[in-house]
Amino acid sequence: MPPWFAFVIIGFLGGIAAGLFGIGGGLVIVPALIYWVGFSQHMATGTSLAVLLPPIGLAAAFEYYRHGNVDVRAAVILAATMFVGSWVGAYFANQMKGPQLRLIFGLFICGLGVYLVYGACKRLGWF
Repeated sequence: MPPWFAFVIIGFLGGIAAGLFGIGGGLVIVPALIYWVGFSQHMATGTSLAVLLPPIGLAAAFEYYRHGNVDVRAAVILAATMFVGSWVGAYFANQMKGPQLRLIFGLFICGLGVYLVYGACKRLGWF
């Protein structure tokens, strides 16, 4: 598969995930760039960050805003603090080796998955 075609598929899947769940970069784009295209962990993370602002920040946010589903005040506060937090996170990520960063990323995703599954099961009354 040519790299450009892999990028098309990855972008499309990331866009669907972003529109459905408000996710895409870390859960779809980063792993796909690593395993489908062969990017390093750092290159995949940096590329994902560069990709997210125009299509997700503009298209999906506008659509949610159009339907009255955006709290602008909260979004501004979150954006400002995320700006600082992302710089801090990127600084530390660039100090780590790729396998260390991948391990932390995997643990984060697993922990998030357990948390989401437990919460859903609890709300369904399964425990």
